[in-house]
Amino acid sequence: MAHKVFIDGEAGTTGLQIRDRLLGRAEITLIQIDPARRKDAEARREAFAEADVAILCLPDGPAREAVALAQGLPTRFIDASTAHRVDPAWTFGFAELAPGAREAIAKAQYVSNPGCYSTGAIAILAPLVAAGLVAPDEALSINAVSGYTGGGKELIGEYERGEAPPAFVYALAQGHKHLPEIVKYSGLTRRPIFAPSVGNFAQGMAVQVPLHLGQGRTLDGLRQAIAQHYADERFIALVEPEARVVPTRLNDTNRLEISVHGSDDNGCAVVVAVLDNLGKGASGAAVQNLNLMLGTDEGAGL
Repeated sequence: MAHKVFIDGEAGTTGLQIRDRLLGRAEITLIQIDPARRKDAEARREAFAEADVAILCLPDGPAREAVALAQGLPTRFIDASTAHRVDPAWTFGFAELAPGAREAIAKAQYVSNPGCYSTGAIAILAPLVAAGLVAPDEALSINAVSGYTGGGKELIGEYERGEAPPAFVYALAQGHKHLPEIVKYSGLTRRPIFAPSVGNFAQGMAVQVPLHLGQGRTLDGLRQAIAQHYADERFIALVEPEARVVPTRLNDTNRLEISVHGSDDNGCAVVVAVLDNLGKGASGAAVQNLNLMLGTDEGAGL
């Protein structure tokens, strides 16, 4: 029998991409409700009750309300919002994070999808902290640039109408919603400084972590730790550094690639992760988590 999946909020950017990745899969039946009733609590609860897994592509508040609406049902959830990412009752849906992560996702009722920026930052930092190459209390900074689709409908509209600037830096008051999960799942005890920016391209992302070298930290050591951590992974890999890092080069994929740049002689390094903010940073990760929860091929639809 086919697995039944309900995408709550499928009309949004992430929801549409999840739906596109699931359409045509014989083992999955998508549950849909009349668009006129998409905000009807009774219709949504009926959809939750019918679904094996519900994927929430909603803002934080409505995501919490959706979980409350389905209270008492056996429905399993994947939440693409920020609402539950550091909630201990939810499993963090980053399959490559650490040994046992896949097994935890596979058996969980509640899975929280990582954010796009945090996927890149955690992918870089978690292996380095685990290897002892970055101290949990180290003073770190993280810089990043994303395509404008990560900013939601309003920002997408600004760019599509030609009203937005070519690029801008934002969230410099250090209250970005991805910071708590970056700290928790990277193994940090000290909050990093985070400076994200948006460029005039629809999707794609580059996340950069500058590091000082010395005292046992070398370019080769950084590369070895990352390569070993992702040695058997199909979606994350260490790649050779190039003179130009292009944030859009992995668009429409579920891949994430990490490169280590710098000079031992100069004592400086920059570790960079490239991913599609709508792929591995959102819809691709949700489908990967769904596959694990359903016990199907992890790469199906990806």
